[in-house]
Amino acid sequence: MDIQTLTPGLVMPAEQLLDDAVPSELIDKTFGSNCIDLASAALNSRILAFSDEFFASASNLINPHAPVHRPGVFVPSGAWYDGWETRRHNTEPFDWVIVRLGVASGRPKGVEVNTAFFNGNEAPAISVDGCYETGEDADSVVTEKEFYGWSEVLGKRPCGPGQRQAWKLEGRHGSLTHVRLRMWPDGGIARFRLYGEAVPVWPSDLTQEVELSAAIMGGVAESCSDQHFGGKENLLLPGRGVDMGDGWETKRSRVRGHTDWVIVKLGARTKVSRIVTDTAHFRGNFPQGVMVEAAKVEGDSIVAHDDPAWSELLPVNKVGPDQEFEFGKDVLLKVDEGDFTHMKLTIIPDGGVKRFRVFGTRAL
Repeated sequence: MDIQTLTPGLVMPAEQLLDDAVPSELIDKTFGSNCIDLASAALNSRILAFSDEFFASASNLINPHAPVHRPGVFVPSGAWYDGWETRRHNTEPFDWVIVRLGVASGRPKGVEVNTAFFNGNEAPAISVDGCYETGEDADSVVTEKEFYGWSEVLGKRPCGPGQRQAWKLEGRHGSLTHVRLRMWPDGGIARFRLYGEAVPVWPSDLTQEVELSAAIMGGVAESCSDQHFGGKENLLLPGRGVDMGDGWETKRSRVRGHTDWVIVKLGARTKVSRIVTDTAHFRGNFPQGVMVEAAKVEGDSIVAHDDPAWSELLPVNKVGPDQEFEFGKDVLLKVDEGDFTHMKLTIIPDGGVKRFRVFGTRAL
């Protein structure tokens, strides 16, 4: 039997590492203010096919939550792992998994591979390919063995045990609809992230209302005052979620007059028609009130929370537990002064919000 062994070609020597590697402590800072995870299951990304998942399911790769560890827990296939793990002794050069991105298409800016809790069985090396394939049969076409539309997104990179590893892809690639993660030759990976920006399909009718804050339409949560219990990026996800874990939640404040805030860059310049704040699943920890401000910013600059460009769009309004609150033109200010690029949601004094939705028409 031909057994695939680790040859020098499988792993890049440390002295040959490229300068695109991002230190683990800088991953969130590097991608957290200008990207979304295009491959996240929270955006309805899907695993279409894989070579093997004997020990642990490939679907775990795109779980938006951090991996967890259950030492001493065993299942029929072996030790339980929160990740994707294949059989030993792969006779092929690599194992693979194909992911359909949750956006119409996306422009990648970075890749993260997390081998958390895989130690001794981690993937020695990975690489990533991508393609742009549309049409009704696209998902089946890209999984065919004879599909030759893949192009390299990230060349072979070494993986160490139990760690987050990331690489920048600055300006190298166009839009993608599908990606293929290759693991050389076999082993385990806890999480796979493809950081980038959504490339929306805009309606041809410019008068049609669009949710310009949505992640799938190019919205990005750029910064916030606090995200102790839940990340700011959750505010822009589709649907109403499943529990408090997929919303934005800040820690309790102990100072009179305290407020928390989050800044969202819209997918395009927007003439705002209505705003929705949703406190779904937040029943004893919802904010007492919300306020929204808007700004017009040129270029790709990240606007500060205290920038004088902010102007009040929605005055302070009281909200309650576990429901959607919609604010239309009857309460919104300066809507006729559009074309806004950024929104700042302020919650009073703290708490949790599930979704923040800004609707309007795209301003060209």
